[in-house]
Amino acid sequence: MRKRLLTMLLALSMVATTAVVPVSEPVSAVAATKKAAKKTTKKTSKKKKLTAKQKKAQADQKAADKVAKLIDRIYVQDNEKKGLTAKDLTKAKLEWDKLTSAQKKLVGNNKGSYQSEYADPDYFGRDTGDASADNPRNWNHIGENEILVVSFGTSFNESRAEDIGGVEDAIADQYERQGWKVRRAFTSQIIINHVQARDGEKIDNVQQALDRAVKNGVKNLVIQPTHLMQGKEYNELKDEVNAYASRFQTVTFSEPLLGEVGKDTTTVNADKETVAKAITATAVKENGDASPDAAAKAGTAFVFMGHGTSHQAAITYDQMQSQINDLGYKNVFIGTVEGKPADTACDQVIARIKAAGYKNVVLRPLMVVAGDHANNDMAGSDSDSWKSQFAKTFGAKNISCQIEGLGRIPEIEQIYINHLAEAVAANKSLTVSATTGAAIQAVKAPVAAKKTELKNGKYTVGFSTDDDLGMIGLNDALDGKTTLTVKKGKMTVHVPMKGTGLTKAFVGTAKSASKKGAKTIKGKKEKVGGDEVLAFDIPVKKLNESLNVCFWSKRKKKWYQKSVKVTYNP
Repeated sequence: MRKRLLTMLLALSMVATTAVVPVSEPVSAVAATKKAAKKTTKKTSKKKKLTAKQKKAQADQKAADKVAKLIDRIYVQDNEKKGLTAKDLTKAKLEWDKLTSAQKKLVGNNKGSYQSEYADPDYFGRDTGDASADNPRNWNHIGENEILVVSFGTSFNESRAEDIGGVEDAIADQYERQGWKVRRAFTSQIIINHVQARDGEKIDNVQQALDRAVKNGVKNLVIQPTHLMQGKEYNELKDEVNAYASRFQTVTFSEPLLGEVGKDTTTVNADKETVAKAITATAVKENGDASPDAAAKAGTAFVFMGHGTSHQAAITYDQMQSQINDLGYKNVFIGTVEGKPADTACDQVIARIKAAGYKNVVLRPLMVVAGDHANNDMAGSDSDSWKSQFAKTFGAKNISCQIEGLGRIPEIEQIYINHLAEAVAANKSLTVSATTGAAIQAVKAPVAAKKTELKNGKYTVGFSTDDDLGMIGLNDALDGKTTLTVKKGKMTVHVPMKGTGLTKAFVGTAKSASKKGAKTIKGKKEKVGGDEVLAFDIPVKKLNESLNVCFWSKRKKKWYQKSVKVTYNP
């Protein structure tokens, strides 16, 4: 009995011991897990704690990303489809202006949470010239007869004023006194948005320009495209305008710059010949060479870079090369950004120039405007720019770029004027007065003859300002006369002032002069009439026309904007 009792007690103790084991092990594991979790939390919290410097970097990136997102929103071709308004354009610029210099450099870098497709610091930050020098030609009071000059457009202010504006002004000079009004339209809404957001300049797109014409009661509409050729953009333009045809009495299309495309690579025409001669002569002169042959003997080649296209009109580029060859310009080559046609690709052009033995290369755009392609694809600092690619073969010191569009060359402007005259003459149903019609057709006298073309040297010119008080202007001892210097086609006027109070000058508006990085001209001391004064050497694009020049008052610490005119009458 006693033995049985002991056996039972032993069994019970074993059961109790066994039952405790599974309980004690989980408790121990939980405690260990909690301890480990506490340790991890401490480590994690240490990792998440940012320094003041890191917090600032995050805040800067967030601010930059906000602007990048706003730029992407306005970088569109169809505002209506995207629900875009003028407020969106204004907001993007306002947010950009709030950024610090350091934050602006981060815009579009894609190192934050937002991945931008189009934004970069140059969108708002790059200085492309004075927007106020450009005439948008977007006002009403048109009358019955309108010439609508249609361009792709450019956001580069200086080129827009000089190249597109050059063509528009030349046409206006010939036609506006004969009862026609000249207006502008751009086909690129992306560019229109960019210019309006950055500079506040409003440019009509084609639809807006056509609506404006209808609203103003225009009866006779003539479309003059500044496009190079009858390619895709030209055809799209015709379709858009033709949709409005019933709202005018007559609609007339004038030819693009290079006229009809032609059947094969050897097909040339008078327009292509004129363009080839004009751009070559201008490039050779600006490079300081006496002629294409003289440049060739000095080992210099010229490359005229067009855009290129997959459209059948791409043959135009090979036709231009044929025209150049026919003229005997053995050191002149045609290339395209797109490499279409294939023989115009950058590497192909480099190979041909190298095989010909030339050592120096001058790059210049074969485009009406010197815009994004000329400044970036051709003359940019990136490794894939034409300038960089040519430098790898010929050496950086042997490559130079002329960043000027075709639109500022008088002979090119004359081609557009001739095309207009031919288009109007061909439209027998054009309902204009006999006087106006005759005047349009008589307009084919060269416009280039009306522009002052001065050889290298020094000239006596008149210099005047619109300062009513007579405080800002040319020194009185000079009696309104000073010296103009012409060197390699560039004009500079020497302006000794009335004293030493104005220490800097700037070509453009006071608003542009106040911007960071504005290129100002420092005054230099010299003696005039026995007095020490400051003098400025001011670049001049055109004679006998007004231009804005600002002068900085050291005492008042402000810019004074004046309209000045350099006059020359040989």
